[in-house]
Amino acid sequence: MSEKKQQEFAVSDRRRFAPEGELRTDVAPTEEEERPTAAPPAAQSPSAPVAESKLAPHAEPEAGAEPTEEMPPPPTAQEQQQQNDVYKASSKKMDELFTQAAAAGKGRPPVEMTFERLVESFYMTALIQLGALRQEGEPPAVDIMGARQTIDSLTLLQEKTKGNLSEREQHLLQNVLFELRMAWIEITNAIASGAVTGRGPGVPGPMPGIKK
Repeated sequence: MSEKKQQEFAVSDRRRFAPEGELRTDVAPTEEEERPTAAPPAAQSPSAPVAESKLAPHAEPEAGAEPTEEMPPPPTAQEQQQQNDVYKASSKKMDELFTQAAAAGKGRPPVEMTFERLVESFYMTALIQLGALRQEGEPPAVDIMGARQTIDSLTLLQEKTKGNLSEREQHLLQNVLFELRMAWIEITNAIASGAVTGRGPGVPGPMPGIKK
């Protein structure tokens, strides 16, 4: 009985190293020691490109940005030249008809368009929109927003033609803009005070927020 107990409680020395620190050769390796350890995952190189995720959202345009539209290709130089020749030939025929009508007292002769006439055309349009010009017997019809667009068009024309105008053309444009801006300021002050109400598409009534 004592022999069985001794055999049952016998403890085997499975240490891998002897007390002196040397590796023991008489002990078989355990299952855990024989099991290969998984290699640690390789660290990703910082220079390696990162694949873009398919679920990554696409870059959205900034808020308030207007969508850009592609411009159609311009006509070729040959197409422009052909069209210009046809236009001049047609204009010449019309000039002959208007000249004949003017000679018979049925119209005015054709007038060649110049930069000065272009500025004068904008000027007359703005005066009508401001109510400064009207047919006799009719009340002035003020289109204040239309007048502002006409004045802004002249301002844009002045900026785009800077350095390309003669002294006479430049002085004309400066004088016209100065006069129209002064007239626009006067009419807007009249609208703010309530002196001008309901007399045109641009003047529906007193300006909101303005006390009389």
